[in-house]
Amino acid sequence: MLSKRLQHKNIILASGSPRRQLFFKELDLDFTIQLKPIDEVFPEHYKGAEITDYLAQLKAAAFTNLQEHDILITSDTIVWHQDKALNKPEDKTQAFEMISSLSGNTHEVITSVCFTTSTQQITIHDITKVTFKTLTEEEIHHYIDHYQPYDKAGGYGVQEWFGYIAVTRLEGSYFNVMGLPTHKVYETLIQLADS
Repeated sequence: MLSKRLQHKNIILASGSPRRQLFFKELDLDFTIQLKPIDEVFPEHYKGAEITDYLAQLKAAAFTNLQEHDILITSDTIVWHQDKALNKPEDKTQAFEMISSLSGNTHEVITSVCFTTSTQQITIHDITKVTFKTLTEEEIHHYIDHYQPYDKAGGYGVQEWFGYIAVTRLEGSYFNVMGLPTHKVYETLIQLADS
């Protein structure tokens, strides 16, 4: 349905995330993938969604010369916990520290999505609250040793074994925790299809 409304648009997804790419396929959208490296640095005083909004827009700024029918989609996800952003862990030690800090606590997963055309820019974000049970060191080590925490904000994937055993409560969009608030993306693309 949406793909028919967008048939005259050229959707460019600027994300190397296999989960985001899968979401776009599952939404039955035709799209191309274009990646441009950026230095993901944000002002130190920014908090929560200010960070993800800024980074999603920063990623869009790397693309110049968008054509009339192009819709560029950039996004960013962070885990916001104890008043600081947890990005992707760089090594095993950092992954263990991140997951340990989330153990027995509630954190927020914030994803921003920026839609850029040749004439306008719309940025949306979504926030999901996730509560973890108190995890044992053995459980955390098992996850780090057998899965891939290093490409995920906060060091975990809710769709993996870890999500099955750790999450005791989730308030908001499950798919947002995976990296894309699909319901809001869908509504925004409908809006852009008609513009």
